[in-house]
Amino acid sequence: MINDKGIAKEISQLMLEYAAKLDVSVALVKQKCSMEEFEAYRKAVGTVMGYMLLDVMNPLYEKHPDIKPNDLM
Repeated sequence: MINDKGIAKEISQLMLEYAAKLDVSVALVKQKCSMEEFEAYRKAVGTVMGYMLLDVMNPLYEKHPDIKPNDLM
């Protein structure tokens, strides 16, 4: 994945920010939309977040374990 630790750290921070924003978007849809829309949207966001974790974040943390946030399992 990314060899440069500084770049890896920046990418990790961006991924965490994007994940937080996606969480906010799910809460917004839950509050403002129908249950059917919410469930479909939550599923789609879950897919996106799954790819972020499995294909971007986990490989970064395997290469640079010291940049992995403590609260991320």
